[in-house]
This record gives sequence, C-alpha cells and structure tokens, in this order.
Amino acid sequence: MALVKEIMGHPLISGRPSLVFSASHFKKKTQTTQFSIKPFDRRPNTSKSGVVSAISEDLVKTLRFSTTTGDRKSEEEEKAAVKFKVRAVVTVRNKNKEDFKETLFKHLDAFGDKIGRNIVLELISTELDPKTNLPKKSNAAVLKDWSEKSKTKAERVHYTAEFTVDAAFGTPGAITIMNKHQKEFFLECITIEGFALGPVHFPCNSWVQSQNDHPEKRIFFTNQPFLPSETPEGLRKLRGKELKNLRGDGTGVRKLSDRIYDFDVYNDLGNPDKSYELSRPKLGGRERPYPRRCRTGRQPTDTDNEAESRVEKPLPMYVPRDEQFEETKQDTFAAGRLKAVLHHLVPSLKASILADDFSDFGEIDDLYKEGLLLKLGFQDEIFNKFPLPKGIVNTLQESSKGLLKYDTPKILSKDKNAWLRDDEFARQAIAGINPVNIERVKTFPPVSNLDPEIYGPQHSALTSDHIIGHLDGLSVQQALEENRLFMLDYHDIFLPFLDRINALDGRKAYATRTIFFLTRLGTLKPVAIELSLPSHGPNHRSKRVVTPPVDATSNWVWQLAKAHVSSNDAGVHQLVNHWLRTHACLEPFIIAAHRQLSAMHPIFKLLDPHMRYTLEINALARQSLISADGVIEGGFTAGQYGLEMSSAAYKSSWRFDMEGLPADLIRRGMAVPDPTQPHGLKLLIEDYPYANDGLLIWSAIQTWVRTYVERYYPNSNSIQTDSELQSWYSESINVGHADLREAEWWPKLDTVDDLVSILTTLVWLASAQHAALNFGQYPYGGYVPNRPPLMRRLIPDESDPEYASFISDPEKFYFSSMPSLLQTSKFMAVVDTLSTHSPDEEYIGERQQPSTWTGDAEIVDAFYGFAAEIGRIEKEIEKRNSDPSRRNRCGAGVLPYELLVPSSEPGVTCRGVPNSVSI
Repeated sequence: MALVKEIMGHPLISGRPSLVFSASHFKKKTQTTQFSIKPFDRRPNTSKSGVVSAISEDLVKTLRFSTTTGDRKSEEEEKAAVKFKVRAVVTVRNKNKEDFKETLFKHLDAFGDKIGRNIVLELISTELDPKTNLPKKSNAAVLKDWSEKSKTKAERVHYTAEFTVDAAFGTPGAITIMNKHQKEFFLECITIEGFALGPVHFPCNSWVQSQNDHPEKRIFFTNQPFLPSETPEGLRKLRGKELKNLRGDGTGVRKLSDRIYDFDVYNDLGNPDKSYELSRPKLGGRERPYPRRCRTGRQPTDTDNEAESRVEKPLPMYVPRDEQFEETKQDTFAAGRLKAVLHHLVPSLKASILADDFSDFGEIDDLYKEGLLLKLGFQDEIFNKFPLPKGIVNTLQESSKGLLKYDTPKILSKDKNAWLRDDEFARQAIAGINPVNIERVKTFPPVSNLDPEIYGPQHSALTSDHIIGHLDGLSVQQALEENRLFMLDYHDIFLPFLDRINALDGRKAYATRTIFFLTRLGTLKPVAIELSLPSHGPNHRSKRVVTPPVDATSNWVWQLAKAHVSSNDAGVHQLVNHWLRTHACLEPFIIAAHRQLSAMHPIFKLLDPHMRYTLEINALARQSLISADGVIEGGFTAGQYGLEMSSAAYKSSWRFDMEGLPADLIRRGMAVPDPTQPHGLKLLIEDYPYANDGLLIWSAIQTWVRTYVERYYPNSNSIQTDSELQSWYSESINVGHADLREAEWWPKLDTVDDLVSILTTLVWLASAQHAALNFGQYPYGGYVPNRPPLMRRLIPDESDPEYASFISDPEKFYFSSMPSLLQTSKFMAVVDTLSTHSPDEEYIGERQQPSTWTGDAEIVDAFYGFAAEIGRIEKEIEKRNSDPSRRNRCGAGVLPYELLVPSSEPGVTCRGVPNSVSI
C-alpha cells in the first residue's frame, strides 16, 4: 500500500494538490493552479483540488495483489512494470481568414493525417532514468481527430493525445512536438490530465513549423519556473538545447519561419540601389552609436557593401516567427495602413492641387467634416486604380467614407481654439504627448554644452529684461530660488543639424528655448522664446528672443515662434523620446532575453508580456517609418537627418540608469528626494499630470517586481550565481548596447535591489512610458496647427524681403509656414494608425492565461494583487480628472489627462497602458 500511496499521491487522501519533487522547497514553489480568471476578478478559494487520479481501480487492485503475494521486486522495478495512460488536451488557434494556398495545405494535411503524417508528441519527465541516465519519456502519441476537425470554424480547436507512461515516470516537465504536416499551426497551450498531482499546464503560444522547414522537434516546458541551478535533471539538456536553437549561429539569411534571435546594426534604412539620394549612413558603431536591432542576414546592396538590401512593402520583414503580429493585430494594423495607402495615392492623382497651402482654418476643419479626398472628388478615381476584383472594390467604396476622412482630434473636442492660448501651449508641456522634456531652470540665462569652437558662443541671448515683467513681481533670482522657472530646451540637439536641415527644400527650423513661469495657481505661462540659428560670422544675427505679444504684429510673430517650438518638440518627441527611448533601446534587452533566458526562467516569465510585438513593430518602422523617404523623413522638420539626430541623443544624453521615472524627474529638476512624500519624491510642480499619474503606476510596478524577485532570490549570492540572468544582462549591454558598453553609469547586477530596479525600469518603459508618449499622437497632433511636425519658413524681421508679405497677409504667411495640404494628409493618416489600440491589446494588470502562466500559486496570487492595484489607480486618475483644483487637467475647455489611465477600448481613445511597445 505504501507504493499505491506514493504513486497516487497523498492529495487523494488529504484533498490538497501536491507536486512530487524531492525538496520541500520545490513543493511550495511550484504548486499548480487550475483556474481561469479574468485579471480583475477576486481569486477563488483554492482549497478544493479537483485532482484526477493517475491510476485506475484495476491497477490499484493489481498493485495490492503484488504487494500481498510477496513480490520481491524493487519499488522502482515495480513501478516501471506498471504502465498507465494520461491524456493531453491540446489547444490550437485557427486563423479566421485563409488564403487559397493555406486552404489547400489545410486540406492536404487533413488527408495526410489519415495516412500517418501526424502531429507527434512525446512527454518528458523531470527525472532521469537511472539505467540510461537520460530523461524518462512516454511513448510517441499523435493528435487525434485532426482530419475530422479540419473544417471546424471555431477560433480555438481542442485536440487530444494519449500517452502511456511508467508508474515511475515522475513529474512531467516538457513535451516535444514534431509537425509532419505541410502547414504550420499555432499552438496555444497543452494540459496533461491523469497524474495524481493534478492538471499539468504548458503555456505554449507559438507557431509549430512543418518538419519540412524545421526538422528538429519543438520543445515546450511546463509552467513551473526554475532557476538554472534548480532545473530538474531530466530537463537540463533540453533547457540548454532550446536556448541554443533560439540563438542560431549568427550566419545565413533568415527565413520568415525561423525562430532565431540575433543582433545587427541599423544598416538597412537606406536604398542606395534605387537612388544615391536614398543612401543613409549606418547607425551603430563609433561614428554614429546606436542600439542594435534584430538581425535578418539579408544580402548587401549592389552599390554599398555595408548596407543591407531592402525589403519593400508589402513584402514582410523578418522577425522571429513568434514575434509576428497575430491575426487580430494584423487586421487592425492593415486597416490603418489602408487608410494611409489611400492618402499616399493622392500625389499621383492631383499633386499640383494638394501641394497647395491651407487657405484658412476652415479648410483644416473640412478634413474632419467631409474628408479631403471626398471633397476633391477623388474617390472613384482612387478605387479604379486598385488591381482588385470588382466586388472587393465595390465593398471598399461602400465603406470608404470612414477611411477617406478623419475623426476630429480630441484637442478640438472641448474648445476648438484652446490650442491658440498660451496657457494651453504651456499645459501641454506637462500634460500633452511629450511631457518628458520640461526641466527646471537652474541658471539664467541658460548655457549651451556645445563646443564653442564649432558652434559659437555658449551664452544665450535671453536676459533678465526679457522676462522680468512676467514674473508676478519677483526678480529673476527670486524666481530661480523659489523654483518658479522652467524650460523646454532644444538648442543643443537641433543646432548642429540646422545648416543641413535648412538647406532642404521646404524645411526651415530654429534651435529653440522656451522659458515658462510657474504661477501661484500652479499653472505655467510662457514668458520668452529664444530662436537660434548657426552663427556665420560676427555680423550674422544668429539669436533672436520673442516675448508675449503687445500688438497685432507681435501676436503673429509670437504664434509663429510657438509653432517653431512645437515643431522642435514634435521632432524630439518622435525621434528621441518615443522611437529611441522606448522602441530602439528596449530591443536589445528583448533579443538577449530570448537568447539567454529559458522559457522556464522566472524572470523570462515576468518579462514575457512586456516584450510582445515589439520586434515586429520595430521592423515595420525600419521598413516604412524611419527609413529613407519614409514617413518620419517626409513628415518631420529634420528630414533625412532625423535618425542622425536620434543617434546624437543616444550618444550624449541616453542613460539607462536615468530611464526610471523617479531618476528622470530628479535629473530634470522636476522633483527632489523627500522620504516624507509618497514615492519618496516632492514634485516642484505639484499638478504635473504625467508625473502624478506616472508615479502611481511606477510604484505599483516596483512593488509587483519586488514581490516577484524576492520570491526566487533570497540573497545577493543567488543573483550573482544565476548564469542565465547574468548572461542576459551582460549581453544586453555588451552586445545590444555595444557602443555605450564602457559607460560607468550602467547599473550593476549584484543584489536583489539591483535586479528590482533594472526590471522595474524595463517594465515601466515598455508599458506606461510608451503609452504616455504614443497614444496621444493623433488626439493632440492630428490637428496639425497644434503641433506642426515641420515648418517651411523662418520668421521674417524688418530687414527681410518676406517681411512685407508677412505684414500684408499674416494669416496667409502663417499657413505657408505650416505643412502643406498633402503633407498634413499623409501625416494625419500615419499618426492615426500609431494611436490605435488593437482589439487583442493586453493592458497592464492583464496577461494571457492569467491563472496558469506560472505554476507558482503564490506568484499568481501576487499578480492578482497587482491587477487590483492597477484597478485602484484607474479610479484615482478618474477622480483627479474631476478635481477643479487640478487646473492642468480640469476646467473649462481643458482636456482631462487620460494617457496613463490603464484600460481602454479598441481604437483611438487617448488612454490605455498596454503591457508592451506594440504599436
């Protein structure tokens, strides 16, 4: 009977599930969970186990007989002699739409499955067989009913397989799969039923390729987390083998079906084979440092051996197969892309008309009321150019009104003229889509850090006389001492590029500085704008200061100066804060995680939802957004020099140790350490919506990460001896950020606190920081006068030939300085797509298979606690947006600050914090 109890497990007697591991430490850590709960549900009572016995009544009788008839075999031999069956429930996700080729292969696979070309699975134990010193294995089993269910239309189809295992098999730890079909399939999860310990879960979420493309068996591990040193003996070799497969050997051209993660420089942004003008310098290396991107291995171009050949739309760029968008995401992105394509067809149709300037503000309003293309009568002409069947064209025409016009941006929803006011211009610096550049003025006048030998005098043209009349009776020194002066400073990042930018057709820019004063009400007001150009000799007027208007002429000059500031702001926002800091700088950490952290590693399990879709969206950006002649070059002032500016910012100012929210606020002088305050900081602008809400989310992430890390790492030694963890962090820095690897500011990874800080920063960047910088692009920037992405004219002074035309018709001059009708239409189509949430978005506090993503019940409970805290934060933000004392987010015509509200519906909502950089 002792043998019966051991095989069946004491849970059948006690009513509580238990895993069979030799150390009690593992029993506690890997208790299974068996529930499917939405993230914000209260966790149910887990006292009832629902365990399924691994042994039938007949087997129990046989064992009883053998133990009472004096059978003298060893217990191990007895168990090996007894075999029993367990069942796998395999969940496969179907595509909703299939092309002809996919449908054909599906039928062929259904037929092939009947004649033995099956999906073959093998169950692997955590234990070694003492005779062979190899992992214990089940028999090979095939998925049942594949051909019978091949016509099932459900999104998820459940198949079964039946394994035969020895009674001495132990605990399941892995499954291998061989796909003998011709078509890949998406494996969502596997659950093994029949072991005494209860259901065993395998969260897979992966494409399984045909053996014709990938002859090796796929390996999937259970949801039980294991540090490398704690890996059960039966899984050690498989753990290493799977990581080796993911790393590849660094050679060859990657196929779309590959799952190989490797690094490369940004050498694929240009297209020199098409035109010399489309050549672009390599980013990555000593001359132009940059983070690394995912390697594709494509052949070099014919005209430049250091440049990688292009893959042009609509052909797909390589990313590892599991990184590609799932179908719902693809459909959402394609719908946005269709809108962009329709608008990009405009130049070939009526380029001469659409190159015109806006004539007045009413013409901009028409973009939202009736649609530019419909207004100009292009609808039929556009669709006649589509090489599509007539039925599809008719369908598109029926639904095209929604595609060919724009939704009204949120900035116009409460007060359509608010963007013109100085207080709204200032409010957006702390509650708009780029709230991370404002800084406290520490010395006045400000001083440049550029080399004076190259860029001229470092001193500013700003003086006390420019601002003294706007400081509510304070002297400049008093305003500095009371922390009442703040600044947007784009001088040093733009000035080195201005000669080249201003030599481009239709591009004119300044390097701007804007000074703000903090009023007694807690709001900001702009008090001076400095406009700088490169110095070209002692008699050249390179610096100009514009102050708030006193008459009609100075009002128009002031409005133009604010537009140039907004254009600077839009460029730095897109190229540095958004693309560089949240997209490009995260990519090396993601690549290294897949290469160095096993899927069993607890830190990989923590990071997994925060890496979703990022490699794919970055690849799409290299293909059409940041590439030569792409949307960023075409739509922003910096043009073809934008990515070089991004590289310069990476070299001069990006520091991983300053990317966390508290460190960044302190660096910019927006907060000071104060242990008596919530989050340990005192904000110098108390009503700073981005910082107020961001600190709530930062604190929740930090608490969750600390709880998680301390569960697996009891001390510093456990951090330092974790080979996979150390390899991940080392590779992220030394390979992924190779150009900055010698920097002294990289955090160490020696202690629990170190790991908590690093992981909190990564999760923050992927979720809340990206959300704050991304999802307001159309709601705020879709109305181009509010944030013109480029400017086409400098502001004339009395000695300039253009001054007379400016004086005679300032509104016409204003619109001639803005992007043209065509440029505006293209830009709006793209930022509309970038601001859209997909229906399959996963928001912070949510994750796939919330109860079974890990087998650690204590961590699952902690995750539900984190989700509940995110829910409380959402309610607190809603409360703040209704508080009239918070004038930067509440008041007549004032937009609430919702960019850090955690949840959202699909679409352009100006709210929602996804787990990852997914758009």
